[in-house]
Amino acid sequence: MLSGNTLHSIFEARVQEAPGRVAVFCAGEQVSYGEMNSRAERLASKLRAMGVGPDVLVGLCLERRLEMIVGMLAILKAGGAYVPIDPAYPAKRIEFLCEDSGAAVIVSETAALASLGKSRSKIVCIDQDATRSAAAPGCEEQSSRLEHISSNGKPESTLAYVIYTSGSTGTPKGVLVEHRHVIRLFQQTEDKFGFTHNDVWTMFHSISFDFSVWEIWGALLYGGALVIVPSVLTRSPDQFHALLRERKVTVLNQTPSAFRQLIAADMRLATPSSFALRFIIFGGEALDVRLLEPWVARYGDQSPALVNMYGITETTVHVTYKRLSKEDLTRPDVSPIGIPISDLQIHLLDVEGQPVLDGDKGEMYISGAGVARGYLNRPELTVERFVQRGATRMYRSGDRAIRLPNGEFNYLGRGDDQIKVRGFRIEPREVELCLCSHPEVANAVAAAHDYGDGDIRVIAYVAPRHDGTTDEKVIAELGRHAAENLPLHMRPSTYFIVPEIPLTINGKADRAAVRELAARQQRSHAPSEDLSPTEQVVAGIWEEILQKESIGTKDDFFDLGGTSLALIRIFARVNDRFKLSMNGSILAEEATVSRLAFCIDEQLAAQPTREGVHSNRVQTLTEQAIVQIWEDVLQKKNIGTKDDFFDLGGTSLALIRVFSRVNAQFNLSLNGSILAEEATVLRLASCVDAELQHNQAQVYIVGRI
Repeated sequence: MLSGNTLHSIFEARVQEAPGRVAVFCAGEQVSYGEMNSRAERLASKLRAMGVGPDVLVGLCLERRLEMIVGMLAILKAGGAYVPIDPAYPAKRIEFLCEDSGAAVIVSETAALASLGKSRSKIVCIDQDATRSAAAPGCEEQSSRLEHISSNGKPESTLAYVIYTSGSTGTPKGVLVEHRHVIRLFQQTEDKFGFTHNDVWTMFHSISFDFSVWEIWGALLYGGALVIVPSVLTRSPDQFHALLRERKVTVLNQTPSAFRQLIAADMRLATPSSFALRFIIFGGEALDVRLLEPWVARYGDQSPALVNMYGITETTVHVTYKRLSKEDLTRPDVSPIGIPISDLQIHLLDVEGQPVLDGDKGEMYISGAGVARGYLNRPELTVERFVQRGATRMYRSGDRAIRLPNGEFNYLGRGDDQIKVRGFRIEPREVELCLCSHPEVANAVAAAHDYGDGDIRVIAYVAPRHDGTTDEKVIAELGRHAAENLPLHMRPSTYFIVPEIPLTINGKADRAAVRELAARQQRSHAPSEDLSPTEQVVAGIWEEILQKESIGTKDDFFDLGGTSLALIRIFARVNDRFKLSMNGSILAEEATVSRLAFCIDEQLAAQPTREGVHSNRVQTLTEQAIVQIWEDVLQKKNIGTKDDFFDLGGTSLALIRVFSRVNAQFNLSLNGSILAEEATVLRLASCVDAELQHNQAQVYIVGRI
């Protein structure tokens, strides 16, 4: 049982128990509990001298590395509460977070100072001498007296952190969470998980997403080890898969969309992996149980245990617990979230605020010890969302569910238009107001779009002011405008220009009608480029996954609306198509079709072959295309270029289907007689290339990618 009334005091107890035990791993570095505590204490002393104390908000603007945890601990030790500020956020977003939180002090590092250029806060650089601090460039010194947010004076009731979520009024809102809220979360779930100092946790998520609270403190409160996952590995499922094995991770927390990609990486291996995992815990998004089918088929549902936990930032990370079993996979029509954590209650109410019967749909109102203090500087919104019913204080979630006769709940989705992207809550109105602030825009609607495999992104329908500006220019301007004002996960991946935004009879945007209107619009496309065969394949993959047409070889992936999840999907497809093992790091300097195609050609050229003997591996794009056709028709994987068609189970009918596909793809008129002596991919590819050369035809590989 955890004992202590603050997060840092419980951490300090673990330091006393085993100061030499490893606390945090990151990118080849590690630090012990004792060293972590000493470093945090030195920084905390500096913060106290600057006036940090109970309920003082301190910005935390650091990259994902050891120093982030040191800074977090130091802020708490000084008595303050940390406010996550992602240095990758747009400058205007960072400026807003600094101003709205009133953070007079920000813990950062030299590399992030440019991101804080307009902040008036005092900046303490964690990578500089602890006796020095760097003032934000061009800003005046602030008063050393810091304003405190009122609390009841008890240490457990002081703030631990303030995490900002999207706001429906166009302004992000900070959620006030106290130490006691987090501590009781672990106390109330100890009987379900039994976390110990032997556990190894990953910190996969951003500290701006409250899933990270569960990851960080799940490790540090119990004396376990925390593995900080570098950003590049969060976008490379194969490398992350290897990290889980290498570090013998026992507790893995994932959004369903991220775990879908990890399953795909696992399935690419011929045999099951030797994991040390005890628990895989899902959160942040609605779980579609069907995605677990290949995992359960390979590993079962017992070891590791699969747990789904519904939660909200305003109720301190998690609200419910559901241990998943094979039986749950037989009900793909529901998203099971289980029962409330023991010190929380879920009240299902109708639109009149009255309780509904079991089996009836209702909105979830959550009460109990995990309900946050409220919103920072937003008393009206706090009253609106944190409602009082008699003696019970409840948070109105906006989420809908039904209660089953056994007391468990099934999640049904939102009762409004709120979107979730990789676990981040997004209020469409905030995106819409940002777009409408541009002078070229008369009206806008933001919505969610599923690009496949759980890749949810924001799209926007925009009605311009019709002042003669071309649609292409409006879209380009809006892309820049969004990049200056919105975090990456909130920026629309695609803009649809419509003449107007249709309204319902109640005067609200008719989202169904605007989607139909956009579908009818004629889209203009840039003239086709002269692409190499590899560029054609890569561009086709990009266009399918990004759901865009006429992507140029020099178009930037992220400017096109690409996300880290979309990048993972692209590399999975590219590696499968070309039989390679590349990851997103090769696009670090230039994320274009041209760059990726160059890297593919380079790696294919470097593949070894025996002198004078053609290997059984794919060597050319023609062979790759034909292998893909054979695998589709024969329903087999990993076909080699010298494998005999009939030894693979091919029939005369299958051969007819193969030649039908080959002729359609290459615009030829070949028949099966050319394989009379040798029925292999190598022979067929040679005949295709010879015929193409004879016809002086351009090779266009346009088959299934």
